[in-house]
Amino acid sequence: MSLSTSSAPHRSSASLGASQFNPFISWLLILPLLVTFTLGFIYPVAKLMALSFSTGGETYLRLVEDSLYFSVLLSTVGTAAAVTFLCLALGYPVAYAMARLKGLGALVTAACVFVPLWTSVLIRSYAWIVLLQRNGILNDIMLETGFAERPLKLLYTHGSVILGMTHILLPFAILPIYGNLKTLPADLARAAANLGAGRLDTFLRVTLPLSMPGIYAGAILCFVLALGFYITPALLGGPGSLLMATLIGQQTTVVLDWPFAAALSTTLLCVTLLVVLICRRAFSLTKGSTYVH
Repeated sequence: MSLSTSSAPHRSSASLGASQFNPFISWLLILPLLVTFTLGFIYPVAKLMALSFSTGGETYLRLVEDSLYFSVLLSTVGTAAAVTFLCLALGYPVAYAMARLKGLGALVTAACVFVPLWTSVLIRSYAWIVLLQRNGILNDIMLETGFAERPLKLLYTHGSVILGMTHILLPFAILPIYGNLKTLPADLARAAANLGAGRLDTFLRVTLPLSMPGIYAGAILCFVLALGFYITPALLGGPGSLLMATLIGQQTTVVLDWPFAAALSTTLLCVTLLVVLICRRAFSLTKGSTYVH
């Protein structure tokens, strides 16, 4: 008895010492992450903002006075919204199938989603050039079938940019929705069927509302990535499909106007953060009412 009594203070002091060192150990563990985040994101963004104000705000005044840059910004936001909508519309059925299929069907569907992610964006963009050019596969098929009398201009248009970006960003919409649908219990659908709900009612009233977090995550990923897309618009787009990333690239490589390029980049960053905050606020307000309904 005396042994257990004497060891109790020792154990309590040891646990007290461990609790005292826990905060230090926690900060020590996340220190590499903080250093990487500071050097890889905060410091470059701060330098970028400082460079944009190096001319005393003249770069931002130029951005406001010239309507061209505002129209390019609107075109970028509109293109990102269109690509996000197409990714969600095309990706939700694929994610739903991935979550419901089993065996070989699930493996084939997953391979169709993951294999493009292992391929370079540059290669996939060039593949669309091969398909959409005047002597490409699509024009050859339409000419041989009599659907068109002469080759159509499918490449270097705004539609080709949206098509290529949708193809590249589609997995980023599928995977969050799939992860969310995979966590939904199958008993919910059976319970809805026992209560007299059909498949459509079950989907609209149970599955779709509960999958909104995955839809939101996929939409944010696709929208943010689409705002800063550079390679695909530069390869597939023409003069009428100028986006902010392409414009920033021209300012840094052709015009060599780094302060103005920094101002354009800072503006695009602020628009991205604003849209994300608005979407997050809207989702947090509608999530509760959707679940209650």
